[in-house]
Amino acid sequence: MKITAIVIGLVTVFTVSALAADWNFYGSARVATFQVDSDTPGGDTDNFDLSLPSNARIGAGVTVSDTLSGTVEYGASGGNVNLRKLYGEWDFGAGKLLVGQTYAPMNWFYSNQVFDADNDLNAQGFIYSGREPMVKLTFGTFQIALVEPDPDDLGTGFSSEVKIPAIEASYTWTHDVITLEAAGGYHSYELSSGGITYDIDSYVVAVGARFNFGASFFNTAVFTGRNVGNLISLSVGGDNAWDDGFALISGTRVFDNDSMGYGLVAGYKINDMFTCEAGYGYAQSDIDTFANDDEIQAYYANVTIKLAPGVFVVPEIGQFDGKDSGDTETTYFGAKWQINF
Repeated sequence: MKITAIVIGLVTVFTVSALAADWNFYGSARVATFQVDSDTPGGDTDNFDLSLPSNARIGAGVTVSDTLSGTVEYGASGGNVNLRKLYGEWDFGAGKLLVGQTYAPMNWFYSNQVFDADNDLNAQGFIYSGREPMVKLTFGTFQIALVEPDPDDLGTGFSSEVKIPAIEASYTWTHDVITLEAAGGYHSYELSSGGITYDIDSYVVAVGARFNFGASFFNTAVFTGRNVGNLISLSVGGDNAWDDGFALISGTRVFDNDSMGYGLVAGYKINDMFTCEAGYGYAQSDIDTFANDDEIQAYYANVTIKLAPGVFVVPEIGQFDGKDSGDTETTYFGAKWQINF
């Protein structure tokens, strides 16, 4: 009887809260159809993929008042339901306070590369720190966040100790046809084993620019950093596995991984139905003293075809070309199908 009363009470509270707020539900159904050829030192594989990308989603934006709002969004990673966003934001006049999980400040979506769940050259030249739990302050176009840290054990199995959160910040300036952005992040933690402590410090610094000349556009960005894998995604092996950019522990020393990358994207909107785009991304990763420096070049070209409001198909062809010995060369062509509702 007590359990029933509690359930009824919770449902009542939720219902009253829901009626008091403005809920705007949305969704995005997506299917990828790509032929993928992977050339590795061990041989060549050629596979056709028809799948639900992990960024297919459903969610709701919630407006409680002029100063209080929130968002909840779920995706379909691996065909399973996963939480993408869950946050609330309070506008306190001088700025905004956000609490929850969403995109951190170091996320720039300059590309519309659609292969592999809208890859966007995120790990091959542009910066992407993902959706993370955070506490974020926004003042105009400046934002700074305390973000959940990523104390990766670097494959050692050592125990980790975190003393401060990761920190990310960005600033955006817009004038006429140009938008300029700058961003940075810092991350620090310790690994320990057998009485030895290893300090792992990471940083990323990036600048970017977007130009909009009516029907044509051009986007570019460059980043540099150390042990960037603890802050942003990096993939330099040609397989598009976002698992590079980390430090290396050997003996009693930490060997830092210095990385850099840049991306270029250009496009032209022919009319309301067709938009053409091409992009190039480059990134490299280098650990001094070890012969495991690596680099990647990625290319793509696509056409976004708007069949109706909210209905798109995007044919695309592209390649991830790992340049180091033993790397993978991945070539693909196909299309993404998408209906927003």
